[in-house]
Parts: sequence; structure tokens; C-alpha cells
Amino acid sequence: MITFLELLVNGISVGAVYALIALGFVVIFKATEVVNFAHASLLLAGGFVVAKLHPSIGFWAALAAGIGGAALVGALIEFLIIRRANVAGHSVLAIVTIGVDILLVTELTRQIGTDVLALGDPWGDRVLHLGPISIAETRVVALAVAALLITAFLLAFKYTGWGVAMRATAEDAETAALMGIRLGRVSLGAWAVAGALAAVAALFLCVFPTPGLDRGTTFAAMKAFPAAILGGLDSTTGALVGGLIVGVTEAMMSGYQNELAFLGRGIGDVAPFLVMTVILLIRPAGLFGTRELSRV
Repeated sequence: MITFLELLVNGISVGAVYALIALGFVVIFKATEVVNFAHASLLLAGGFVVAKLHPSIGFWAALAAGIGGAALVGALIEFLIIRRANVAGHSVLAIVTIGVDILLVTELTRQIGTDVLALGDPWGDRVLHLGPISIAETRVVALAVAALLITAFLLAFKYTGWGVAMRATAEDAETAALMGIRLGRVSLGAWAVAGALAAVAALFLCVFPTPGLDRGTTFAAMKAFPAAILGGLDSTTGALVGGLIVGVTEAMMSGYQNELAFLGRGIGDVAPFLVMTVILLIRPAGLFGTRELSRV
């Protein structure tokens, strides 16, 4: 029972980080209807800036620089590539983001090399003991920060002018433009917000008990993609629920992999994609996604 509770708490904390990444997918999709496959490179860029700057300027200043840097990279991708791509459909733009991701990840992994970069976080390897349950302090901080950021985003999405513009654009971009909403500004803001969320997620993906930032961090980040898909790409609530489902499923499968040996080793790594496949077979639009109806 203690093992189950530890896995559950760890799964929820990791799931909250996945929810931050999934929220980045959703924000961009709602603003532009583009599936951003370059999101993992935004995460890697933010983490790389933090890792490189923290020895000279300190952790908190480096974290701010990493968040700002990832937001800037996201905004530049939108302004220089997505906005100027002369293509007919959003599916083509999704393929363009794959090319952008390859370019950015290739350069960043060349810079990282075979090193494992520490991000200089102040929590170290401290462990909290909640009765019989032991959990890394970084996991608790990750859960608290993710909950705070997601709540702040949902409130901003509902009550601020930017949020109203985002919702209007997602509902009907053409009508929103006729009502005076600047679609380019909404799209630019969405990419910047997604980059900032990715940088925060990079921090908690690369601190204890993870060794640090390395060239394989992008693979960990892509586990959040099933969270966005199974929750519904046009649903902010779905991003949160999907992230928690993926995090808990991965933790449980990894923790009980000896008992699940008949499914093969490494079942925890593929569990998010298995869950996504099962849910999409039942609900093709995801748990909270909007079904598209067409009259024939």
C-alpha cells in the first residue's frame, strides 16, 4: 500500500508537469489550429539556457532567462516561419514544425554533446517524509508550481482581454478578425506562452531524481503529446486531465513492471501512447475535445 501511494503521488506530480507541456500544445492549437511538433525543442531550449547561465548569474535569474528565451524562440518561430509560410492547410504547417524541431534539436544536442547538464536548482536531492511515504522535494514543488501556473492560465484565459481574444479566435477566426481582433498578435502570444510553459516544465523534468538535462530530454517531453491528444487538443481542461492520466499511468506501470513482466520491459515508456490509443478508439476527439459534425 505504501508503494502504491508513493507511486500515485509521484505520478500526480509528474503528470502536472506533463499537463504544463500539454497546455502548450493546446494553446497553440486553439490560436492557430496547428499541431506544434516543435514543442519539445522549445523545452530543450529553455532548459539549456538555464543550465548554461546558472553558474554565472544564479538559479533564479537563469530560470527567468530560460523562460524568456524559450518564449522568444516560440515567438520567432511564429513570426518568421509560421506566419510567412505560404501553404494551404494547417496539416502542412504541422509538417513545417517537424522540420523546425529537427533543426533546433540537432543544434541543441550538438551543443550539449554527451554531457548531462545540471540546472542548479535549490532543492537538490532532498526527500520529504510524509508518514511512511517518501517523495522528492522537487516533486512537491513541481506539483505546486504546475497547479499555480495552470490556475493562473485558466483565470487569464477566462477573464483577460488576451484570453477573450484567444477564445474568440478559437471559436471563429474570421468573425474574430472582423470584430477587430488581431489574429497575428493572438498567435504570437500563444507561441510565446507555450514556450514559457515549456521552459518551466524543462526545469522539473531535469531535476532530481532525474540526472539532468541531456540530449534525451526531448523524448521525455514528447510523452506529454499523448496527454494533449487524449484530453482533446482544443481543451485546456483536457490538457490538465490528460497530463495527470499519463503521469499516473507511467508511474504505476514503471513501479509495477516486475509484476507486469509479461508485457515486456520498458512498459512505462510506452504506457502513455497505449492509453492514448485506447481512449481515441472510444472517443476520437479525446476526453474533452470538440466533435466536428458535418452534414452530408
